[in-house]
Amino acid sequence: MELLGEITADRPLLVVAVKEEAQFLGAGFPVLLTGIGKVNAATALATVLARGPRPSGIVNLGTAGALRPGLRGTHVIGSVIQHDLDSAMLAALTGEMYGAPLDLADEGGPVLATGDSFIADDAARDRLAARAALVDMEGYAVAAAAQQAGVPVRLVKHVSDEAGDGAARTWQESVAECGRELAVWAAEHLTVGS
Repeated sequence: MELLGEITADRPLLVVAVKEEAQFLGAGFPVLLTGIGKVNAATALATVLARGPRPSGIVNLGTAGALRPGLRGTHVIGSVIQHDLDSAMLAALTGEMYGAPLDLADEGGPVLATGDSFIADDAARDRLAARAALVDMEGYAVAAAAQQAGVPVRLVKHVSDEAGDGAARTWQESVAECGRELAVWAAEHLTVGS
């Protein structure tokens, strides 16, 4: 975890997993580098929110794999699920719902599936495509931590690969360009107070 810049109540906090995704972001907003995965993302964000001050909002910028053909570019997520938590089984065992889908303020955006596995085979991609359009490794954790803290949250993902065979190589080859596109989105859509 690394916090670049200072969190203030009049600016959003940009939450990014790795420096490669954040390398082109300007100095106008604080950036939290969480590390990869749900645990790293949730604990890093919860830690900085607990310390205060609170930002005006949280924007999770990052890469995502496309689960369906033809998905490219930058997407503002409408809802997010955990693809690696068996919520139905846990509900049957405990009578409680854990890991329910999270709806975000950006209604109409695609569904994002978050899990701790990097999806890089066609069979796993095809199974997930029935439930979501995109897949990542931090979005659900960031959204859950932000919502529990009462801070508005947006998830913005740029497609880096097709989440199938060869996805790891494609991600490595495209992450810098994805970072550049995410920085363009941030410059066009974020302002002080947003």
